[in-house]
Order: sequence, then C-alpha cells, then structure tokens
Amino acid sequence: MSPTSSGSSASQPSVVPGAEPFTSDGGPVGVLLSHGFTGSPYSMVPWGRDLADRGYTVRVPRLPGHGTTWQQMNRTTWSDWYGALETELDILRDTCERVVVGGLSMGGCLALRLAEQRPHDVDAVVVVNPAIASRDPRLRAVPLIKWVVPSLEAIGGDIKKPGIEENAYDRTPLKALHSMMQLWGDVRADLGRIKAPVLFFRSTDDHVVDDSTLSLVREGLRPGLGEFVTLENSYHVATLDHDAPQIFERSAAFIAAHAGPGRAGG
Repeated sequence: MSPTSSGSSASQPSVVPGAEPFTSDGGPVGVLLSHGFTGSPYSMVPWGRDLADRGYTVRVPRLPGHGTTWQQMNRTTWSDWYGALETELDILRDTCERVVVGGLSMGGCLALRLAEQRPHDVDAVVVVNPAIASRDPRLRAVPLIKWVVPSLEAIGGDIKKPGIEENAYDRTPLKALHSMMQLWGDVRADLGRIKAPVLFFRSTDDHVVDDSTLSLVREGLRPGLGEFVTLENSYHVATLDHDAPQIFERSAAFIAAHAGPGRAGG
C-alpha cells in the first residue's frame, strides 16, 4: 500500500526498483515504519519483515516524492509526507487494537510528530537516529539558496557495513530540505505532548545527524517515557548496518511490552 499523489499516473515518474512499499497483515498490533529524507522503504523493509515474521501487522509506505527522482521530491513538503503517514495510521487504527509508530532519521521526526498530534492513537514510538535539529552551519543558508540552487550533494548512504547501499537520491533537494527544517521547530515545541513510551536508538558515529536531537528529546519528553539505546557499530542508516539485528530484537521486545505481542505463534 502506498500513498497516492496528485496528478495522473502518466505524469508521475516511475518508482525505482526496491523503493516499493511493504505491507503485511498480521495480528492485532500494528506497526507503522517511515523511511528517511531522500530515502525509500528499502531502508526499512528488513525491519518491517522481521516484525511481520513475529506476527505484527506492518506498514512501510513510500512517502510522496521519494523513490522516484529528487526533482519530484522538491515539489513536496513535510505536510505531504506527514499526511501520507497519517493516512496509514488511520488504516491501522481501524484494523488493529494498538498501533506503534517508528522511523529512521526524518522518519523518526515524523513518528514523533504523529505521537504529538495523535497521542490517543499511538501506543509506542521507536526511532532510529531521528533528526529534529542540527548544528550544521550550512543549513542557515538553505532558505535563501533554495531559490537559486535546486540541489546539493547527497546525504544518503551513511552505512558502515561494506557493500550495503541505501538506494537514496544522489542529490539533496533544497526546497524539500527547507520544508523538513521547518517541521523540526514544531516537533521540538511539542515533545511534552507525547504520552507514549519512546525507544530511541542512537549511533555513536553518525555523519548525517549530530547529537543535538538526542539532547532535545531527553529534555523534552515527560519523565520516564524515554528509553535510550546506543548503537556502537553503525553509522546513520543503522537499519541496514551492523546493528540492525539489535534494533530488530530490542524494538520487538519494546513493542511487545508496551503494545502487545504479535499474532500467536508469530
């Protein structure tokens, strides 16, 4: 299942191989996983399959503008990406008793936003190297240069494990990047609205997201809601890296504890 986008199908660029969404119907607990900025479901499907094998109902959508071309992504904004996830959340709430949301990088930011805006519909949150802030001074110029320079060098593919690719865009679309940056402020301001427990995975060696987000989430969450796990052997895209098995195991245990187990025998 994937979000629909405006315009006729003939006018839309083709989805690149491996960027297709993943859906698996299982037990009464649903898990919604979101990929990151310029990425695609490719980075999340192994995690989604692991949870599906444990009996969970899983959705890994392809966010609008992703998995096609960076030019197409530059015509989308954070509200498009959030809206696609909210649609998937509505579907899971209609079919499951409890729902967990999670994500990688920007996907983690969007998952936190869902928990802020829909506190009664989100039973637990799992994020991997999420971004809601950055100390990178280059970002200060993005609101201006986006009008004259459509893209810059890629930020995807930060993986320590040899031979593994994220299949992200080879350019960073700047209008889309600025939109994501605008979302960060809203998420930071509303962290206190989250009622669900949050499992936060953080790579010690991340070349994309600095540790400012970790500090902000620690300080912004209500006391006792956050559980923080350090990943010692992965870069930013940890869901495809050496520590992926740890993410899968720890998240499954967390989901079982706070939302319930998967289907019996799963």
